[in-house]
This record gives sequence, structure tokens and C-alpha cells, in this order.
Amino acid sequence: MAIKKFEDVIVWQKAQEFAVAIYSEFTNCKDYGFRDQITRAVVSISNNIAEGFERGTNADFKRFLYFAVSSNSEVRSMLYLAEKLSYLGIPQSLILIEKSNEISKMLYGLIKSITKP
Repeated sequence: MAIKKFEDVIVWQKAQEFAVAIYSEFTNCKDYGFRDQITRAVVSISNNIAEGFERGTNADFKRFLYFAVSSNSEVRSMLYLAEKLSYLGIPQSLILIEKSNEISKMLYGLIKSITKP
């Protein structure tokens, strides 16, 4: 059965949960530039999945999934920096980095599933 709406895409759901986790973690961060950048990037993950899905073609969907991969990579890079800047402790950064890696694997799996052989 084909997925009818982007809300049913599991990686979109995971990306939304990831965004909530990032927002929760950085809500009190006084480095406003850092906080703005990481929250914009994390929101971009699920938004690109949704936008690509609604385009209606596999080619467009695939292109937007790659945008989501890029945004996810940006968030993960910033998580490493957050740890180095002591904005996050090591245990929390590892948890969030693992969530990012899981989303990345799911995105690549979805890209592979819609790519014609």
C-alpha cells in the first residue's frame, strides 16, 4: 500500500521528534546565533520531507530528501560543536547524534526505495 500523506512517512515523524528534542535542549542557550542556526536546520529536515512528498514525483521527492539529509548533517555537525563549546554534555550529545544518524540511515533507505534500478 502506498503512503498517501507525508504525515505517514516514518522518517518525517522521527524528524519531528528530533526537532522537539533539539528545541528542548537549546531553549535556554544564550548563544542566540547558534540556537537559531541549529533550530532552523532541524526544522528543515521534516519540512523538506513534507515539501518533497507533496511535489508528487519521485524525482522531486528524492531531491528534497537529499536536502533533508544535508540539513540533518548540519545539525549533527553543530551537535559536535555544541559539545566542544560545553553547550551539551557528552551523554546528551551522543544521544542526539545517534538520533541524527538514525534519521540519516532512514532517509538514505527511503531514497534508495524510490530510485529506479
